[in-house]
Amino acid sequence: MLNGILRFLGVFSNNIGVDLGTANTVIYLEGKGVVLSEPSIVAVDVRTGKVIAVGKEAKEMLGKTPGNIQTIRPLRDGVITDFEATKIMLSYMINKVIGKSIFKPKPRVVIGVPSGVTQVEKRAVIDAAKSAGAREVYLIAEPMAAAIGAGLPIEEPVGNMIVDIGGGTTEVAVISLAGIVTSTSIRVAGDEMTESIINYIKKKYHILIGEQTAERIKIELGSAVIEEEEKTIEIRGRDMAGLPKTVTVSNFDITQSLEDVISAIINAIKATLEKTPPELASDIAERGIVLAGGGSLLRNLDTRIYRETGIFTRYCEDPITAVARGVGSILDKIDLIRQIAME
Repeated sequence: MLNGILRFLGVFSNNIGVDLGTANTVIYLEGKGVVLSEPSIVAVDVRTGKVIAVGKEAKEMLGKTPGNIQTIRPLRDGVITDFEATKIMLSYMINKVIGKSIFKPKPRVVIGVPSGVTQVEKRAVIDAAKSAGAREVYLIAEPMAAAIGAGLPIEEPVGNMIVDIGGGTTEVAVISLAGIVTSTSIRVAGDEMTESIINYIKKKYHILIGEQTAERIKIELGSAVIEEEEKTIEIRGRDMAGLPKTVTVSNFDITQSLEDVISAIINAIKATLEKTPPELASDIAERGIVLAGGGSLLRNLDTRIYRETGIFTRYCEDPITAVARGVGSILDKIDLIRQIAME
């Protein structure tokens, strides 16, 4: 009888894994896999306080809103900076994937967060998730979640190095026996790449461009190493006199604009390797470095890391969803969750 009841309740199971990212929030629904990936953006009417749009719809409004509508990115550098907006965003996304029903129990929620978050930041994430309807909340360090999502043998006595580059943070960690042996977390990642492009275009071409234009430039021309073949695209912005202006930028320009960010990421990798015990460092030299996160998709980043460290570097499958798949794949493994969860 008890087994039958448990099986019946299992039909309504809606536990979820969340990659609460600065740029995008990705949700994994137990039994279904990744079911949602939307920008972490909320659009609000500042006069009434009413939410106008969340996620993709809100991103389309960036840089195009009238004075009464404000687009908010409730997370910066991987942590909550606007609690109310985060609560609204999480509620919207959770309800979107599990729906509202009196028959559905509140979900267990496992959330990937930067390894360097403070106690105050952890509490903000937990409170936001519970306000959004979670029954219980566990926080997993993003590099651990990414390593699980990448299929690395985290519970074995071998060294695994994961580099998770998101929108707001770069997380570098060496993992063995289901624990993070050493790690480095820096608040330099995909957003800083975008910001560097905006500043470079402003300085060299004397025009202002928006975030979405800079993002397109990064995707089309961005590279971690100087490429042999020149590629160019035309971009439109506003000159210092306030008039529309069109200029042509090359991949050589954009590679130069990204150099400081790439150097910071590589320095974080080197710093982590320097702190790694010799036996685990030997494992990493043999097994290689694994890249995850949307920011890792910058062209030739794996080549640049190999050149700088001498260690083979590869991408995991679908880097953008690695953290979400990692937290999602352990939703039914409560003992492992409790073992690796942050305090």
